[in-house]
Amino acid sequence: MALIKKIRQRTGLAIGVIAVGLIFFLVGGDILSPNSTLLGGSSNKVGEIAGESISYEEYVQKIEETKFSFQQNTGRTPSEAEMYSIREQAWQALIVEKVFKKQYDELGLVISDEELVDMVQGENIIPELRQQLVNPATGEFDRSQLIAFLQNLETAGPEQRAFWAQQEKLFADARLRIKYDNLLSTSEYATKAEGKLQHKMANTIADVDHVFIPFYVIPDAEVEVSDSELKTYINKHKDKFQVSDAADLDYVVFNLYASGEDSTAVIADIQKLTDELRTSESDSVFAIRNTEGANPFRTYLPGEALPESLTSNVDDIQAGETYGPFITSRSTYITYKVTDKYDGTPRMRASHILFGTQGLEEDAKAEVKAQAENILKEIQGGLNFATAATQYGQDGTAQRGGDLGWFAKDDFVTEFADAVYDAKSTGLINKLVETEYGFHIINVTELPKRETFKIAAIELELGPSDATRNDIFRKADSFAAQSSNAKEFQANAQTEGYRVLQANGIGAFSRNLNNQTNAREIVRWAFNDASVGKVSQVFELDNTYVVALLRGKYDEGTASLEQARAQATVQVRNEKKAAKIIEKIKGKTSLEEIKAEFGDDASLDNSPDLTLATSVLPGVGFAPKAIGAIFGLKNAGDITKPISEDVGVIVAKLNAITPANEVADYSSYQASIAQNNSQRASYMIMMALEDLAKVKDYRYKFF
Repeated sequence: MALIKKIRQRTGLAIGVIAVGLIFFLVGGDILSPNSTLLGGSSNKVGEIAGESISYEEYVQKIEETKFSFQQNTGRTPSEAEMYSIREQAWQALIVEKVFKKQYDELGLVISDEELVDMVQGENIIPELRQQLVNPATGEFDRSQLIAFLQNLETAGPEQRAFWAQQEKLFADARLRIKYDNLLSTSEYATKAEGKLQHKMANTIADVDHVFIPFYVIPDAEVEVSDSELKTYINKHKDKFQVSDAADLDYVVFNLYASGEDSTAVIADIQKLTDELRTSESDSVFAIRNTEGANPFRTYLPGEALPESLTSNVDDIQAGETYGPFITSRSTYITYKVTDKYDGTPRMRASHILFGTQGLEEDAKAEVKAQAENILKEIQGGLNFATAATQYGQDGTAQRGGDLGWFAKDDFVTEFADAVYDAKSTGLINKLVETEYGFHIINVTELPKRETFKIAAIELELGPSDATRNDIFRKADSFAAQSSNAKEFQANAQTEGYRVLQANGIGAFSRNLNNQTNAREIVRWAFNDASVGKVSQVFELDNTYVVALLRGKYDEGTASLEQARAQATVQVRNEKKAAKIIEKIKGKTSLEEIKAEFGDDASLDNSPDLTLATSVLPGVGFAPKAIGAIFGLKNAGDITKPISEDVGVIVAKLNAITPANEVADYSSYQASIAQNNSQRASYMIMMALEDLAKVKDYRYKFF
């Protein structure tokens, strides 16, 4: 609460309530994934982080904090599916706290009150704030919502005040993480020698002939692989065969399909609702009350795609008209009513490449500008814009080719917005645009659009009725009751004509069984309650009932022979095949002789423009060892030794090599290396710190 009075003293104040978005960034975890409710366990320890034991109570407290934020932001209690994500967020938040706090303290990283104020009302308003607080009528960021919230905060109840206190912490934590990531990612530097090497690898060209002998020229029947050889191979390559706790399951699926009677009933219901929607005077209220879909009433801003089930069925969409019902790809029936169609705030689309200059002196800015101008000339000369953006862009849009999506003029700083909205046609803007963030190369991809729609939608799911579900459940329950062991499980499935499926190597934290999603309860049963050979009760998944059999269970460590047999057999067999192939071509001095030994099963090809930067050999596939050997040859006419790759044996002859020309400036190659390293920095930092913290996760025993 310390900032409230300070912020209220500022004009144009704005504070956002966007905890969920910030948690996404902080923990980097997935969202809205399925799982079940909280369950206790026999032990109070749910894991270890950096040598510190994490108790069940501490973890549950973090879950409650995350759940509280969710409820405040959405106004509802999370579903069972959403609770899984909340638990994941809470666990990752604990890792961040335990691992990163020490790093922040040692580096002296802090967030001042002034900086926090700037994040929510200054020049650098956080993106999540703009996205979450939107006026539904205009589709634009609405400061008045912030003002109203804060003005009422000091007289609000304790829950809302506690919620805001949590937001202050989340704002600060998110910015600390950004600072920490930026500190390391912007320290990436590539030397001139590294730039020169990349230039050499990309531009040194070899003309080679190569013969490829695939492993299948030796029939599998001619190569015997013993269990002792497999064990030796596994022990020699333990790093390839590391596994976590795992289980093998057999299971039978009882699909929940709608009957003919169910379908007839849904069609009648949607037709009745369609007629009522057509004459309704309050489209949004009627749709919200009667739909089973996620978007009963929505404003589609200029540039946003209308629902495919509407556009694929209607050519000329008019205000006031009702369209449908249509069947969708999700097996639902849907009806649309276009409540309004009008010209709203113009929005257009563009891509950019940012060359950042914040914090740089004038001399350094001049160097950045020169680099940007060189890249602009390359694009004007034919370099693909998206490729250049991916290689040189210095913000988050680089990973998507510089695409900024659709935006209104007020969404960007004046200089950038003016340049884009002054464009009379799509295409490259043939000059640099300078803003407070740096120099931009801009490509206009869509001219302004104004057409805005307000659409009400009623959607009904075509699913099984209660009577249909009960009938299918009785069949599943009968099968489970009559199958008390593995032998009966298989025999009863065969008698009833049920297909027995297998799920092998299921991890303790898995949520799916092959294509059966939301199967967390089955996995928990396998690891906590079941013994090998035990048959489960009936589990209800999204659209199926499942009865499972625990066929096997394995501990963390090096895979057993049975776990690794398939993979190890292929590797050992291929090693033996490679030895046989190499023996057959011994003494042959030309590629033609080598190919003749295997006839049409072998291929002889020429690659006139091979570079060291590639790892793919044309006509062969992934072959990094062969390419490295080729560029190790010194003279035209030299032939490599036989090289065994994953797909077969390769022998190559160097015809000619054209060295890369020397260039005066390797800075673009240096920048490319540094940029690529920088983009990976955040993820690699998190993985490295987690590894050093030796995180141990036992939550599967509880959840």
